[in-house]
Amino acid sequence: MTVHLREITADNRAELAALTVSPAQADYVAGVAESLAEAADYPQAAPWFRGVYAGDTPVGFVMISDGISAEDLADPELLGPYFLWRLLIDQRHQGHGYGAAAVRLVVDHLRANRPDAVELLTSCGRGPGDPYGFYLRLGFTDTGTTHQGETVLTRPLR
Repeated sequence: MTVHLREITADNRAELAALTVSPAQADYVAGVAESLAEAADYPQAAPWFRGVYAGDTPVGFVMISDGISAEDLADPELLGPYFLWRLLIDQRHQGHGYGAAAVRLVVDHLRANRPDAVELLTSCGRGPGDPYGFYLRLGFTDTGTTHQGETVLTRPLR
């Protein structure tokens, strides 16, 4: 099934907000509604977010910082300029490659629209059920640094 990203509108917001991760993953990823609230609270983080769909079925949510300005990167709460801020695949749809496809689509977006982008950063907590291995399998590498208690990883875009 074709995986694609869709803009979030009044028509699909509720179905995306209903997506959840397993209880074991809840410590590692915030929900869609909380993510959208964060995006509204941090416009300086250049939020860009989309629903992840398999055909017409909503299966997840992705949000990135899409080109934080150099001036705004002085804020210690921000990482970037390009940062995979949130990736959520609904617990019922995990294990089908949708998360990997969503990351590939984000990378494609950055390559096509941000010629200055050289790397995509992300971060994750560590512990049972964490997404660290998932990110390594997608070509991210550990930077050896932390941000707000999470391990920072990087993936080249070029």
